[in-house]
Amino acid sequence: MPDSLFTTPFIAAPMAGGTSTPALVQAVHEGGGLGFLAAGYKTPEAMVSEIAAVRALNVPCGMNVFVPDARQLHPGPEALARLEAYREELEPEAARYGVTLRPLRLDDDDAWQDKIEALLANPVEFVSFAFGLPGKPVVAALRKAGTTVICSVTSVREAVAAAEEGPDAIVVQHSSAGAHSAAFLPGAKESAGTPAARTTAELVAQVRAAVGLPLIAAGAIMDHAALRGVLDAGASAAQVGTALLRTQESGARQAHKDALGSPAFTQTAMTRAFTGRMARALVNDFVRDHQDAPEGYPAIHHLTAPVRAASSAAGDPQRLNLWAGTGWQRAREGSSKDVVREFLSGL
Repeated sequence: MPDSLFTTPFIAAPMAGGTSTPALVQAVHEGGGLGFLAAGYKTPEAMVSEIAAVRALNVPCGMNVFVPDARQLHPGPEALARLEAYREELEPEAARYGVTLRPLRLDDDDAWQDKIEALLANPVEFVSFAFGLPGKPVVAALRKAGTTVICSVTSVREAVAAAEEGPDAIVVQHSSAGAHSAAFLPGAKESAGTPAARTTAELVAQVRAAVGLPLIAAGAIMDHAALRGVLDAGASAAQVGTALLRTQESGARQAHKDALGSPAFTQTAMTRAFTGRMARALVNDFVRDHQDAPEGYPAIHHLTAPVRAASSAAGDPQRLNLWAGTGWQRAREGSSKDVVREFLSGL
């Protein structure tokens, strides 16, 4: 059953790019879960506006923030050359839709400092971090403001590093999860003496043995049985994303929702093609054509943005980032409220 830190074992994963909406937060709450918003790619003003919208609904929520990676913001000459070469590789993709690729953007830290300051001035119940650790001063300041702080990890080694920052809980993300990997330590999945976890429950058990903080499991949790499994493995709650993507409250693009239900897509893969950061997506033409995409987040995210927008506008899923966990076939339409209730039934 849920740890005292959480009143529910069901947490809606924060899904950036417009997928997580105030309406989704409300529906998840009505179903008995906790909803999250996503600050990624938004201005601080837009983030604050979404918080206000949820406040008007009188429901609790969390906010997820991307931690900037200094290595990606200041690439060396070789890394920069790889990014320029990838830009040339993408020119035919842009020409297909009659759009223009932008110059490489290397200065985007996702308004990190402004977002932290806004969350300190207008605290929400929960703040989670992805792509890195926020630093002990940020964790302490948010906790002092009354916010429960959550760090995201993908391995035992990352979990130990995260625990040293003093958060209240840790998201344990397995490689089966959809969208971006939260990994932030090179080679973190090959920690010495720790075998690769085949399932989310196995990874939770490994991390449970290493740290004493409440854990939130993430990765291929698509039904009640999977939720029960990670709770039995030592998680206090599960973070669920793909199972909510097709629901009516999800802000995912319609082409994305349709692709998740289409028999034309038969597998997922980890790819850097869309954003320069490893993420799990349905395998489409773009993933197949750009298997050797270099590391370079968020520069590649900005580079491919006009192609993805044009693909969506044309209703063409073949060049759209179709984020999906390995259990995507079980994502269904309808209300998120009903999805959450089915997960929680019998717990």
